[in-house]
Amino acid sequence: MEKSQRAEVVSLVPERSSIESAYRRFEAALESRLRTLFGTGSNELAQPPLTESWIGADETAFGDFLRDFNPDRDAQLLLMLALAPSLKPEFFDSLLQLAHPGAGEFPQFGGVRGKQHRGFLPTGDTALFLLAGDDLEARMRWQKLLAGDHPLVHNRVVYLEDAVEGDPPMSGRLMIDADLAERFINGKVRAPRASLKFPAQKLESGMEWDDLVLPPRTLTEIRELKNWVRNGNVLLDEWKMRSKLRPGCRALFFGPPGTGKTMTATVLGKVTGREVYKVDLSMVVSKFIGETEKNLAGLFDRAEHKDWILFFDEADALFGKRTQVRDAHDRYANQEVSFLLQRIETFAGLIILASNLAGNVDEAFARRFEHLVHFPMPRQSERLLIWKKGLPPVAALESGIDLAQIANRYELSGGMIMNVIRYVSLQAISRNERVLRLQDFLDGIRRENTKENKLE
Repeated sequence: MEKSQRAEVVSLVPERSSIESAYRRFEAALESRLRTLFGTGSNELAQPPLTESWIGADETAFGDFLRDFNPDRDAQLLLMLALAPSLKPEFFDSLLQLAHPGAGEFPQFGGVRGKQHRGFLPTGDTALFLLAGDDLEARMRWQKLLAGDHPLVHNRVVYLEDAVEGDPPMSGRLMIDADLAERFINGKVRAPRASLKFPAQKLESGMEWDDLVLPPRTLTEIRELKNWVRNGNVLLDEWKMRSKLRPGCRALFFGPPGTGKTMTATVLGKVTGREVYKVDLSMVVSKFIGETEKNLAGLFDRAEHKDWILFFDEADALFGKRTQVRDAHDRYANQEVSFLLQRIETFAGLIILASNLAGNVDEAFARRFEHLVHFPMPRQSERLLIWKKGLPPVAALESGIDLAQIANRYELSGGMIMNVIRYVSLQAISRNERVLRLQDFLDGIRRENTKENKLE
């Protein structure tokens, strides 16, 4: 593309979408730097004007990011450098050929080839080439910024992968957060699939805040958690408390099975606009030394800066009391607990651990919880409310059924009550009717008590 054509592109930038505008500006800046390297252009790095009207040009995910983050010119170039391969795989190769036809590889430009991606991938050296050129002082300053001091890197919007052992640190690939790149390009992010690299599943529910039936004390604790999720950043940043308080928030939900721990975590995420991921401990814990820590590190790295809620159900399996060291297995098991303590301490979001018995959790963990939330078996009034809220609205009760009497006689958890309602409803459907019969209620309750080894 000729310079006259490039100027025309720049003049039209405000009419483009935010991401296309940024892409064209980045392309012009990088081409200018390359032409300087090859002696075919001026010594000035192209600096198209970055106006406020351009930053807020549209309502796309990328435009929203620009308004919220308000990156300066260099930060925009760094962001686009990491994003470019996702937009156009041949971007760097094409630009190199345009700036210097027949050019081979140039160490100054950095870059590597991917295993499956056949195009050029930028590294820290590529960023130094673009942002600092041959200025040694600027290169040293940018190395420090890329190592973690730059806001984009600190917030893991972009980051440097570790270099191959023995290679200079700036030879690591420059990456953009995969979820953020997908949001920029597609407008939304698909929930990550459960795997060894991400051992968690997204929790969703049709329940609302008013559907929670909890004792007053428990509900008060949950309201405090909701307040932190909504206002924690205000406390840390606007009230200048980040240097005085730990990041994130940690809560322990404890109580018998079926008392609403998982449902409450899910609804809490729904009403605060946060995604909730339930960690699959069977995929996390490994018999191989070091693998558990590796699996957990991958989970926490993916969740960092996402505003997710991490929910560890039946956490006793991983966060249980540390044992006396009798052999190598005990020593490494204790190391896993210590590793979790460290990651939980530094995680900036909300972590919820669920346990049937609070006494099963290591005391070192318990001291680190800001909230200990008890989920007891529901009382008679709460059981009655669960029965009433849980019944299908299209069905009617058989004459003579007294829900208050059932709630008073049978001490069931909320989960057990919903299992009974499910059973009773399916029995009615099998008879092609919409009447819920007493005998089905009694049969369903007997089934639940049998599961719990209870007598009627």
